[in-house]
Amino acid sequence: MPNIGDYAETYASFEWNTPERFNFGRDVVDKWAEEDRPAMIWLGTTGEERRLTFGDFSRLSNRFANAARELGVRKGDRVMVLLGKIPEWHAVLTGLLKLGAVAIPCAPQLRAGDLEFRAEHSGAVMMISEPGCVEEVEKMRDAVPNLRHFVSLGGEYEGWEPFEKLTDAASEEFTAEDTSAEDPSFMLYTSGTTKHPKGVLHTHGYTHAKRMQAYYWLDLQDDDRLWCTSGTGWAKSIWNVILGPWSWGTEIFFHEGGFDPAERINLLQRYNITVLCQAPTEYRLLAKTRELEAADLSKIRHAVSAGEPLNPPIIQRWKELHGITIYDGYGQTENTLIVGNFPGLEVRPGSMGKPSPGCDIWVIDAEGNECQPGEPGDIAISGRIPALFKEYWKQPEETEAVFRGGYYLTGDRAYRDADGYLWFVGRSDDVILSAGYRIGPFEVESTLIEHPAVVESAVVASPDEDRGSVVKAYIVLGKDYEPGEDLARDIQDFCKRQTAPYKYPRKLEFVSELPKTTSGKIRRVELRQREMAQPAG
Repeated sequence: MPNIGDYAETYASFEWNTPERFNFGRDVVDKWAEEDRPAMIWLGTTGEERRLTFGDFSRLSNRFANAARELGVRKGDRVMVLLGKIPEWHAVLTGLLKLGAVAIPCAPQLRAGDLEFRAEHSGAVMMISEPGCVEEVEKMRDAVPNLRHFVSLGGEYEGWEPFEKLTDAASEEFTAEDTSAEDPSFMLYTSGTTKHPKGVLHTHGYTHAKRMQAYYWLDLQDDDRLWCTSGTGWAKSIWNVILGPWSWGTEIFFHEGGFDPAERINLLQRYNITVLCQAPTEYRLLAKTRELEAADLSKIRHAVSAGEPLNPPIIQRWKELHGITIYDGYGQTENTLIVGNFPGLEVRPGSMGKPSPGCDIWVIDAEGNECQPGEPGDIAISGRIPALFKEYWKQPEETEAVFRGGYYLTGDRAYRDADGYLWFVGRSDDVILSAGYRIGPFEVESTLIEHPAVVESAVVASPDEDRGSVVKAYIVLGKDYEPGEDLARDIQDFCKRQTAPYKYPRKLEFVSELPKTTSGKIRRVELRQREMAQPAG
């Protein structure tokens, strides 16, 4: 598989060619299974290693699809998947696609309140959980009557169906639903700014469209081994841990452990990784280590980064040490990689790159007019590409708000230079990008207000050298409380217990009042500008 070659020619001639009928489980996983092609090397936290073929995943996904159907899950039903980096995550998602159900991948860090909202909002009928998440699920299960089936993987609990027993008893033969490109396939929750998270509904056409960015941006070739380090609750894992690479029959490396710089370098060498996809924060932290200087990364021929802009000095550091160019890319939960730096296209460090093949990207002003080179505006997609989401589930007003005059508005701002490269300016809303996570201030503020000391709060991004940004909370205390380090730690610990730990405010500032508009709305923009004026911590 070649790189993008002549960009202008590739961009002009690209066609999505989305089939009218498509099922990723049947048309991709089962197809590769006919060759018994290697699909995954998995490494557990205990050192256990498993090597699996597409045939293994075809059979296990069939078993799960049969078991889920026996429990009553039908086409169109929503199913929450609360699993970490284990091979069964792939098997479950593939089985749900074959069944025609809608998979809702959830980050294992989510707490009971997060899960309750998603379960109630989505109308999910089943929850599949690993042992470490069962306790949080138990706290919310009685509050969501539509959630009727609970399946545990790796342990047996009262009121739960063991995954292993269900699948062991099920047949390996399953006829996948003949889903259309317009049928729903995934619901991915994204952070909101002033309301709860939104359920981003994608179609089976989306599962076919992911091959575009895997071909041109990941530049996958025969005999590649890809390691995308993303967690399983995020759109990036759907892109680059299952749909994209498996569309091309690429073997992936899947590591259950978290990020440890020395271990990361060791595993890159030990498993002969040829294509690496990491979060910007991981590239930044590795760039500071002696291990990176001493490593032999000659097997890595291609590296990419997405989630937030990667600093040019970090790109230069990797280039100087190992001759590796990191290709930055931009996309969203609602779409795909819509702008990127591609092999075969000149990389301008700090730039988002150019529009991806099949993506008609514009930079427009408030009236919908195209901005002149150098003039910041809203990043917008023209038309309904198959990689674009269908709707925000049960939120028609939110859906309507992001479409204007034939464009989908990303909520991000950029400018285009004279050569067509895009340069990121910032979010047009208040979503915080921190170490690859997208965090809605409303979620954090809703948790903070539950603490007895907090009367009011406003949450914004604060610059951070390693994470890009961190969550900072401006807090107004009740009259019976005095600001101090002990209270700050107590508030932070409270947040960690109530919601996913990555959302907690790493910085706190106690204030007597918050800046507001004449109508009483908090002016986060003023606080954000105050933070942006400070040097990165």
